[in-house]
Amino acid sequence: MNTDIPNKRSAMLVKQFWSRRPEGATWTRKKWIRRSVLACALIWPLAMVHGYAQQTTPTVPVPSPQTGNAQPGASPNTPQQNTPQQGTPSPTTGSQTTTASPSTQKKNQNQNEAGPEEGGPGGDTGIIVLPKKQEDQNAPPPPPPVPKVVNPPGMGNYSLRVDVPVVNVDVNVVLDKTREFVPNLQESNFRVYEDGVEQKIADFRRTQAPITAVLLLEFASNNYYFIYDMQNAAYAFAQSLRPDDYIAVVTYDLHTRILCDFTRDKQVVYQSLASLRMPFFSETNLFDALYETLDRLSRVPGHKYIILVSSGRDTFSKITLDTMLKKVKNTPNVTIFSIGTGQTARIMEDAYGGMGPIGRMDYLQADNQMQTFARLTGGMSFFPRFEGEMPDIFKQINNSIRNEYLLAYRPTDSKLDGTYRKIKVELVDNEGKPLRMQDEKHHPLKYDVNAREGYRAQRPVE
Repeated sequence: MNTDIPNKRSAMLVKQFWSRRPEGATWTRKKWIRRSVLACALIWPLAMVHGYAQQTTPTVPVPSPQTGNAQPGASPNTPQQNTPQQGTPSPTTGSQTTTASPSTQKKNQNQNEAGPEEGGPGGDTGIIVLPKKQEDQNAPPPPPPVPKVVNPPGMGNYSLRVDVPVVNVDVNVVLDKTREFVPNLQESNFRVYEDGVEQKIADFRRTQAPITAVLLLEFASNNYYFIYDMQNAAYAFAQSLRPDDYIAVVTYDLHTRILCDFTRDKQVVYQSLASLRMPFFSETNLFDALYETLDRLSRVPGHKYIILVSSGRDTFSKITLDTMLKKVKNTPNVTIFSIGTGQTARIMEDAYGGMGPIGRMDYLQADNQMQTFARLTGGMSFFPRFEGEMPDIFKQINNSIRNEYLLAYRPTDSKLDGTYRKIKVELVDNEGKPLRMQDEKHHPLKYDVNAREGYRAQRPVE
């Protein structure tokens, strides 16, 4: 292919373009500019085609007729003018000029396109070869694949929930002589044992909060002195209440009656006590009334107290003593304070010989029951003989209720078997020995540690 043809055509078109001017015509400057722009518009595409043809035409080296070296610039498909055919002797030198075959051209082209062993390409159109990245020998090994757990066929995914119970123990420490609360004790002074095994205390604090209490009164037509002592104790307790305390008043004889529900109004409590005029029955069903009260309090949140003012005798209850003791043990967050009535009348009757052995045994059993109810729940029991003892008794009850140490621990035995587990709380010094208290004159002081004796573990279905 002759690459000079586009140049000749461009020259001929330009010559014809400029020759269109008629003879004798005068050109203005604007006409010269227009003609020049049109001429450039015609010449530019032809020049672009000519340049593209030169760039895309491959060159094959042709051996020189004199030296035998390859001469670049020859195209395999472009016929050379004045070039002898293959096998024809040259008229000038007598040597033979040959043209490269298609196989040789393809081989040479592959050699030109082959890149170096490493690095970039040898030419503009060569193959790019990137050097192989060497692996770091000090690199850490990849983590092992996470094993995939496959459930057995027919079994879907499930979640496992484990409930670790927390046992709360309200501890009251009072002096044995004055019944005053002992303050400023630290967590290190307490040791908690469950079935003889020491437990780790998870939470420790001193509480001073309003109380939620039920005033459970025995109101039966058996003896005037018993009713008189009950009323004195009830009014003394009502006077010791604070504005934030919740109090309910319940009486019992053969049946249980609710005089007023939980209230903060003292006047409502006084009106309920003033309504006690004449009892209807002489029977005293203590177990039924206490069992029903505990059952009602189990639905009330928080810690509750029962102020039991009674003679302790039970005459016609459907609930037995064993069932009553199980109910007391299994009811959490309830503390019972028992106050015995009729102590003066019993002493006078016994002195005059009016109380025989059977009657004496009944009252001793009644006192024992009142003490057991209080001891199992961490409360206290009182048996006043005189009316003047009531203010001091309720002062001690208020100090015990409003000033307590709250201990919480997670039992080491986490089985949910529903068994009853005994709790024991001790006071120790910094060396782990039993704590000793002294007064200002360095005289030893005795103290009592009041806490519930145990609790019943939960069952799996609860």
